Formats: sequence, C-alpha cells, structure tokens
Amino acid sequence: MARVPVAISENPQERLRRLRRRAQRENLTLSRELCDGLLAYLELLTLWNRKINLTALDDPDAAIDRLLIEPLLAARHIEDGSSVIDIGSGGGSPAIPLKIALPRLRLWMVESKTRKSAFLREGIRQLDLRETFVETNRYEELLISPALHESMDVVTIRAVKVEAATLLSLQAFLKPGGQILLFRGPGETPAEFVPHPLTVEAESPLVSALQSRLVRLRKVSIGVSAVR
Repeated sequence: MARVPVAISENPQERLRRLRRRAQRENLTLSRELCDGLLAYLELLTLWNRKINLTALDDPDAAIDRLLIEPLLAARHIEDGSSVIDIGSGGGSPAIPLKIALPRLRLWMVESKTRKSAFLREGIRQLDLRETFVETNRYEELLISPALHESMDVVTIRAVKVEAATLLSLQAFLKPGGQILLFRGPGETPAEFVPHPLTVEAESPLVSALQSRLVRLRKVSIGVSAVR
C-alpha cells in the first residue's frame, strides 16, 4: 500500500490556526509554547513519513485530532512527573504529545521496528525531550527485566490489539494503583474480560469527530478485589 503523508499546511500560521481551532472544539486552551512543541513534532513526523510509513492520515483535521488532540485530552488523567510506558509507539503519538504537554513525565516508548525506533530517537533529540527513552523490543521481551516490574504509573496503548492475556501481561509494568489508558476508535472494544488485578475505572469520550474514547483501567492493590 502506498504511503500517505500526514496532511498539514506548509504555512506555519495556518497550522497554528488549525491546531487552535481543533483544540477549541474539544474545550482545550493551548499556550503558544505548547502549540510550538506540538507543531514541531508534527513537522518532523511529516518529514519522516515521506521516507518510512509512520502514519496514514491524509485529512488535516483528522491528523491533528488523532495525533495531537487525543493525547492532550488523555493528559488530564495523568499526573505530571509520572512514569509512563507507551506500547507500540510507532509514529510517536500519543507518547510524544503527552511528553510535550507534561514535560516532567518519565517516558519509555516501546517500538519493535528499527526504523520507527530511529524516528522516535530523532524526535527525542530534535524536540529536546528529557527523561525520554526508546526500547527497540516487543513489550514481552521487556517483561523479562525485573527492574521494570511494577515500575510505571501509567501504560498507554493505541493501535494494539487488546485481549485479556495482553492486559494481564501489561499490568506487570504497573505499580499498585497505576493505570492503563486504552485509546479506542469507533467499534473498537477493550477485552471482554478484564483480569484481576485490573478493574475498569471509567470510559470517556475523546474527540467527537473521530468518535474516539479513552478506557481507563486501574491496577488494584494486592488483596483488594476488582469490582466491575
């Protein structure tokens, strides 16, 4: 399948207006500094997308909604300074926009494909993201490391098939009380069964135009029963 570049205007002022307009639709107020960081990421993604297939959004509004606005809305549920691991990071969203919005995050991006990992590392360098790391592995391989067990406050997942067995594996990264954030599109559902020690905390809409939503799972403390 042919690559489709992220469609954004070459005019910086038009890009800024489009971002602010899409944010306003979702009741978000963005500082100029935040806008600059998000648009710098989007420009880098567009440049690399001409060489490797990072994303296939060809509508300018949908690109901004999916890549930038969704993470900004999800950031409301993450405390700045948290440790976050993003699974299947690909083109860097939601992970990089989350880091730009919450600069004190300690962020790990997990991407098994070498070329996509190279993009993520370049994004870290170009955008000067501190306390941000890339793991070129499958997440299952990282679970071998005891140092990562119960080390994270948040796990984020988009574009990864979610089954009960997947959730059971991923919860091993979480501290007790930590959360998994599932970015879901229309028709996508989380696992039919959410295994202990996870429980469904809430499901909330993200971007109305995309009919997307955020499912939040919480890891309960040992000895506490999960109640759905």
